[in-house]
Amino acid sequence: MKITLLVISKTDEKYLQEGIDVYVKRLSHYIPFELDVIPALKDLKGVSPEEIKEREAALILKRIEKSDCVVLLDEHGKQPTSVGFSEYLQKKMNQGIRQLTFVVGGAFGFAPSVYKVAQDKISLSPMTFNHQMVRLIFVEQLYRAFTILRHEPYHNE
Repeated sequence: MKITLLVISKTDEKYLQEGIDVYVKRLSHYIPFELDVIPALKDLKGVSPEEIKEREAALILKRIEKSDCVVLLDEHGKQPTSVGFSEYLQKKMNQGIRQLTFVVGGAFGFAPSVYKVAQDKISLSPMTFNHQMVRLIFVEQLYRAFTILRHEPYHNE
């Protein structure tokens, strides 16, 4: 299985990018992983949030194949524990899924067309994080999940 994290716009904060890079490198020991960055939309003055979501949706949908298992990182999704998330990943691997794509939307969330292609929604917390911080939190949790599956000492419980 390959895992992709699909995001809108690059990570601007150096400290966040450094943290992301650490966990992406660690993940390479467990699974093929890619951080796929869709460039930010430009010239948005006077454009409604709904139109922004639709434009972002078109870009997101271009990057997703019909065979992908798509999971949205969404505030209204299930909130698994770290162990629960590792079990979720194990189930996906057991199902023989070749491409598992997690998607982080832009500032206004997802258009209905993106929700239609998603098989699941996961929330990282009942709190709201900016979309750049979500990237770091997600890759750390992904790394943690694989250490749990391998019974490695990173996760204490």
